[in-house]
Amino acid sequence: MKRMLAGVCCLALCCLPVLAQKTGAGAGMTDQQFVNFAAQTDMVEANLGQLAQTASSSQDVQSYGQTLATDHTQDYSNLSTAAQQANLTVPNAIDTMNNKTMIGPFQKLKGKAFDHKYIQEMIAGHTKAIAVYKKEATAATNPQIQQYAQSALPVLQKHLDDAKALLKGK
Repeated sequence: MKRMLAGVCCLALCCLPVLAQKTGAGAGMTDQQFVNFAAQTDMVEANLGQLAQTASSSQDVQSYGQTLATDHTQDYSNLSTAAQQANLTVPNAIDTMNNKTMIGPFQKLKGKAFDHKYIQEMIAGHTKAIAVYKKEATAATNPQIQQYAQSALPVLQKHLDDAKALLKGK
């Protein structure tokens, strides 16, 4: 079950860049579309973070993965609360596209190959997610969703900064 969850998270993480591109980095996104994006992002990142703890050869990458798993699990809970208050639906499973494009490729990697791809995807994914969240933080129709997006941004920025630091440390 833990491997399955890690796999699902990995897939979702890999799809972050694809999701951000598909949504035009927040352009014209409804609050429900944003909730879908945010939920997929959280589930993928939590799963990939769990996978990093077993597939990585670097203690720093493993620790980063643990941080992402913890933070994105908490964020999913925060998103669920905000979405419920806004009468929006939160996906409770990683979609097929994210499973195939985000998690699948990571399941085949171990050690340094995993570390390199993981860090690169974390930088790309968080960069694009931040753009989507910034847009929603100012353009959301629903105040609960707007507040959620605003409150999530500092954590996403920290994840991006930490991934960049990992890249420089290699």
